Amino acid sequence: MKSITVLGATGSIGASTLDVVARHPDRYRVHALTAHSRVDELVELARRHQPEVVVVSDPARAAGLASRLAAAGSRARLAVGPDELVEVASAPVDIVMAAIVGAAGLAPTLAAARSAGSLLLANKEAIVMAGRLFIDTCRRSAVVLLPIDSEHNALFQCLPPGHAGGKGGVRVPVPANPAGVNRMILTASGGPFRQRDVSTLAEVTPDEACAHPNWSMGRKISVDSATMMNKGFELIEAHFLFDLPPARLDVLIHPQSIIHSLVEYVDGSTLAQLGNPDMRVPIAQALGYPERIASGASPLDLAAIGRLDFEPPDPDRFPCLGLARAALDKGEGAPCVLNAANEVAVACFLDGRLRFTDIARIDAAVLDALGDAPAPTTLEAAVRLDGQARDAAAAQVEDLQR
Repeated sequence: MKSITVLGATGSIGASTLDVVARHPDRYRVHALTAHSRVDELVELARRHQPEVVVVSDPARAAGLASRLAAAGSRARLAVGPDELVEVASAPVDIVMAAIVGAAGLAPTLAAARSAGSLLLANKEAIVMAGRLFIDTCRRSAVVLLPIDSEHNALFQCLPPGHAGGKGGVRVPVPANPAGVNRMILTASGGPFRQRDVSTLAEVTPDEACAHPNWSMGRKISVDSATMMNKGFELIEAHFLFDLPPARLDVLIHPQSIIHSLVEYVDGSTLAQLGNPDMRVPIAQALGYPERIASGASPLDLAAIGRLDFEPPDPDRFPCLGLARAALDKGEGAPCVLNAANEVAVACFLDGRLRFTDIARIDAAVLDALGDAPAPTTLEAAVRLDGQARDAAAAQVEDLQR
């Protein structure tokens, strides 16, 4: 039996993780479940999975929660607040699923990297904000690092065992140009606006932006997929995970979301990982690694799908992808700045305070103003730079609304 902590248990990745875990009661026991504010869902998860610890990081949502847990038949210890979240993430369990969305996931993900046996990384912001700090932390602790984003998990599966680290997950860092890898190509669906008239994008509503054609995700990441900022952040993540220079990382639009990424080798071979668009597939691959376990996902039926299409991303339609590429090329603190600005801009769009096309405008302005900041080498430095970029983004939003 392997013990598992799920950071961000009430989100879509957390739900998919617990679905896979429940299919293998002889393999896994849940040690801890965490959430920020969705306490109703957390109580139900505690009843169903019987963790030892339940964490709510927002103290304002914890009133009466202990009695609700007891009434639901849960014997879990309740912990409250961001400090308790980091402490629970530090517990030496076999597996930690890091699935907290956004900058809020950095501190607990770093804590898990120091203590867990295996770290299943779904929080890309931990790398985007502080890539070198995160990778150095993983290297010092010798944690088994396994990527959960469908694209990075696909890349991992397409690498030879020596490159991928055998039983050790992604080797940190991976040697440059290992095993004849020439390029890594991340696929993207193109989101809901791949064919929409560009001149109408300013009119996009939050509900339209969150209506992803293939994946069921939270609202923030759905907007990032619609702007393709999410894919840009995945380029940054791939750079740090696999130690490839930006020039050897590409993006290819693939509307069906069947091929999840490809690895091109110097001999002309290209390997791809295929599967239905179901996050339980990469989660099960990482949970069972190096074995294969059932995920609950439907088998892939290529005959029924019939065709697979590909096209390059349109830079005019997806300016956020170009901004992420610019931040990756610039390096240093630029990715951290861009992530913070984007979180502010997307939140304002979802609240109805910005137009969809204003997201890229805010991101570009803040990246231009603060993108030359040095790379954060400590958690405190990352949080400080993140705060500066958020303040700058908030000021830009106010300027637009005048």
